[in-house]
Amino acid sequence: MDQQNKRKKKLSEDDYVNGVLEGNRTILAQTITLIESNSLAHMNSAQNVLTRLLPHTGRSIRIGITGVPGAGKSSLIESFGMYLCEQGHKVAVLTIDPSSTITKGSILGDKTRMDSLSRNPNAFIRPSASGGSLGGIARKTRESMLVCEAAGYDVILIETVGVGQSEVQVRSMVDYFLLVMLTGAGDELQGIKKGIMELADSIVINKADGENKIKALAAKAEFNRILHLLQPSTPGWTSKAYTVSALLSEGIEEIWTEILAFRQITLDSGYFQKRRQNQMIDWMYNMVYDQLKHSFMNHEGVKLNLRSIENSIVNGTITATLAAKNLLNIFEGTERGNLNAGD
Repeated sequence: MDQQNKRKKKLSEDDYVNGVLEGNRTILAQTITLIESNSLAHMNSAQNVLTRLLPHTGRSIRIGITGVPGAGKSSLIESFGMYLCEQGHKVAVLTIDPSSTITKGSILGDKTRMDSLSRNPNAFIRPSASGGSLGGIARKTRESMLVCEAAGYDVILIETVGVGQSEVQVRSMVDYFLLVMLTGAGDELQGIKKGIMELADSIVINKADGENKIKALAAKAEFNRILHLLQPSTPGWTSKAYTVSALLSEGIEEIWTEILAFRQITLDSGYFQKRRQNQMIDWMYNMVYDQLKHSFMNHEGVKLNLRSIENSIVNGTITATLAAKNLLNIFEGTERGNLNAGD
């Protein structure tokens, strides 16, 4: 009974902070759950915890990993993560699962797909649903990343849903961005935007084994040709393509060597820290925009008039620009009134 009561005991902010700093994986998971909560009380508590953890963050290499469906991102992450753990690193994997825009459901199966890595004591895997909100991805993943760093994880891997707008968000929170592709470069290029390739610090052609190896080498040459024509993602760094076999764990060491070289070059040039500083400022502005949008859409006056203004647009009696101006006047008028009332 005492054990049950102990498990049910509500954690204090001190419990969260101390548990994370001690590397307690259970409390680490609970802290991320607190961060992901949309409850106002939980959000306030989470920010207090994060503020206390901030001095212990920033000591990792943050790596974003994306790729076309079927490229084997999860198998590559598991093979890469196991290699890093064997080298004495602590690895945190934050995966952003696709959420249905209709049901808002999410398939959180990453621990199943990374079975060996999930059982490694030096690894921590945390799947989280994107919920269809890029702002949600930005806030929750960034803050989860900081908590993992405070817990002593020195390599943070962020797996994204696939190729799309969320990749731009993830690029804005990591140091190094890895794009995972398959063989048949010509066919694959048709399914990927040039802009996504411009975000990549390297391209990895996975499943380069067996009869597929020759095709993988051909794809590597094709991607290197294209990367040579693109603007590099990071100043002072030349993005290249590589082949790996997650199945055979071949090429993994080469990728890590490249990441270490990238970190050293950008540290020496000062760009590593500059990028992180810019990311923090961008994060602040993104949070301002998200909170303004939330306040606007939940404003009583806006909600009261929204349907009639929408109907006016549909009926052609008002332009979208004027409709937006009217809604903003309703929002700003009340906000000014509240400020004057407080004077």
